[in-house]
Amino acid sequence: MIYLIGSIVLTSYLILSFKACERFNVPVFPAIVFNYITCVITGSIVNGAFPINSTAVASPWFNWACLMGILFVSIFNIIGTTAQKISVAVASVANKLSLIIPVVLSVYLYNETVAGWKLVGVILALIAVVLTCYPKPASSPEKNSISASLKYILPLVLFIGSGLLDALINHVQQKYVNDENSNAYLITGFFSAAMIGFIILIYQYFTHQQQFSWKHVLAGILIGVPNYFSIWCLIHFLKQSPWPSSASIPLNNMGIVLFSTILAEIIFKERLSLINWIGVGISAIAIYLIAFGFSF
Repeated sequence: MIYLIGSIVLTSYLILSFKACERFNVPVFPAIVFNYITCVITGSIVNGAFPINSTAVASPWFNWACLMGILFVSIFNIIGTTAQKISVAVASVANKLSLIIPVVLSVYLYNETVAGWKLVGVILALIAVVLTCYPKPASSPEKNSISASLKYILPLVLFIGSGLLDALINHVQQKYVNDENSNAYLITGFFSAAMIGFIILIYQYFTHQQQFSWKHVLAGILIGVPNYFSIWCLIHFLKQSPWPSSASIPLNNMGIVLFSTILAEIIFKERLSLINWIGVGISAIAIYLIAFGFSF
């Protein structure tokens, strides 16, 4: 259970960290880039060496890891923007309820079935995303306010992107990854994200779209180390969990949604409407049904 708690706490910290970046005027994208550089360094230290070599490049999972890196940097940026511009609850729910996408894809890829209470959970998950993202009436204009359409588009893109990323990771792990190469695969994904992000960031610095600050590096370190260990905890939890992965992953996600939402209200005074709270509650029910059906 210690790995489950670690995954929930560290992943919730990552989502909340973007609100902290907003408070300290740290732009999202540079923090994300330095975060992935930190992930590569941290992973290499844990691994004992930098694992990307000629053998890794020739491995069948290498191209998938590079694609994972592209999705990493893109989705993490959308999570940060959603958390800052809308709310932590919306970012968390849209990100974690995306588990229904790999569940649905598993029907076609692995001949699994989605029926009964699991199907009810999938339907409730879609309803939960809509309700949690339902915008509150604005009492006064805010400096970070966005259009009503973007309040739906951002979570929708996050929902689809996170689901496709989860499906990709699940597929590659089933087909190509084992205990010996899992850390190399993970660090390759982080390295791909770091390189892509770093090239874009250098261009932004040279064209003065971004102004370099050591705060960017510090924020990246403070996000990157927990980011690496959040996945490290999740991997260890899945290995030791008494439940199958189809139950363990939703249980982990349910904890992240509820924990991050409660902390956001306590720390950042995020005020959700009654409709939003109903959506959060339905999301917990949906994840439980997808994982365990109607058993208690």
